[in-house]
Amino acid sequence: MNTWLVGAALTSALLHAAWNASVKASPRPAEAMTAQMLGSAALGLPLLFWAGLPAPASWPWMAASTLLNIGAIASLLRAYRQGSFGIVYPMARASSVLLVLPLAAAAAGEWPRPLGVAGVALVSSAVGVLALGRGEARAMSQPALLWTLAAAAFTAGYIVCDGQGVRRSQSPLAYGCAMAIVNGVLWAGLQQRAGMKLEALASQWPRVLPVALAAMLSYLLILWVWTLAPIALGSALRDTSAVFATLIAVAVLKEPLHRSALVAVALATVGSMLIRLG
Repeated sequence: MNTWLVGAALTSALLHAAWNASVKASPRPAEAMTAQMLGSAALGLPLLFWAGLPAPASWPWMAASTLLNIGAIASLLRAYRQGSFGIVYPMARASSVLLVLPLAAAAAGEWPRPLGVAGVALVSSAVGVLALGRGEARAMSQPALLWTLAAAAFTAGYIVCDGQGVRRSQSPLAYGCAMAIVNGVLWAGLQQRAGMKLEALASQWPRVLPVALAAMLSYLLILWVWTLAPIALGSALRDTSAVFATLIAVAVLKEPLHRSALVAVALATVGSMLIRLG
């Protein structure tokens, strides 16, 4: 991967970590997530009018990505009932990074060079360290592990679908905006059906807009990367978001700095360098 693509993927990871940290810091995370997704949909709507619809060849991949995304969310929610967010989320991301490799090979015929594969493994290890590296309290129950692995499988599936879909869309902007609208409307509908009052989200709009903008930019950047680079390599770099999120939690949320975070940063840095070379 060239330097521009690596930089774009890492910027996507940083933005992804930033908006996730904002949602995590909210006193009502479910409402914050819903407001962010609706905000992203609102930003995407005028851009979609300008960019036009993605090419029809991408629509089956968009549908598959949406369904797999729902599966990932449902599995994560089940996992969160059995284990903590701090373990489940990074473990799901670490596992999905490794699963993307064979899925991308099967769907797109992409096998990175050995240095790239080593880089993906190191990034996955870095995220895994965040899940397992803070003492006995970090242990996972068997149900939590099973649901986490299910979430990882669904996540890897929609990553590959997005990679394939955006390449057929003829426009990363059109694809990203269309997916933001579909996911935002679908998620909001599910939350409303579960009892959330969407009108109560109006008070969050001043804070939500920059968060939604960060989420949209993060998604559009990684979609652009996938049009020019192997899906697995771009996905691995974006999943350094878990490492960025830890650093943001230390710097902004004033959480303690653990040795595991330093190890994760070192592994992710070396892994990113190998991906650049591979």
